[in-house]
Amino acid sequence: MLSLHFVGNNYRMLIFPVIILSIAGLLSSCDSKVVFEKNISLPDNHWEEGNIVHLETSIEDTATPHNIYINVRNAGGYQFRNLFVFFTTTTPKGEMERDTIELILADERGKWLGEGLGDIWDNRILFKKNFHFPQAGIYKFDLQQAMRVPILPQIMDAGVRIEKAN
Repeated sequence: MLSLHFVGNNYRMLIFPVIILSIAGLLSSCDSKVVFEKNISLPDNHWEEGNIVHLETSIEDTATPHNIYINVRNAGGYQFRNLFVFFTTTTPKGEMERDTIELILADERGKWLGEGLGDIWDNRILFKKNFHFPQAGIYKFDLQQAMRVPILPQIMDAGVRIEKAN
């Protein structure tokens, strides 16, 4: 009887770390597709037209398709339902491509899209799907607000996420 009790306690002592490690493994595997993600906080939650968000990362895998997202965090007091941005990509060879993109942050009724907590909304908006980077090396990404408003209040963060496509 004493040995059964000892085995039972050992079993309980072993099962707890196994459960914790399993949960940690599941949580860490959720973002295993992420190649790069960085968001920059904007001063005083205002995005000035001259404030360009500069990001860069090394891309080595040119064979795998990638999805590129633009991340935006806005407060509920943001006065528009959309946000136009200039998105400039510079390749390792110095080639530049500039896109003008309309990001939809709220539906026609004014209901905020994205993930919200209180008065803050996080949006991850697909920019390019199944994109193949043409060469390996350092890529630079510049985001600039293009709303024709010199100072755009209630935009808190802007950034880029790159993940391997399924």
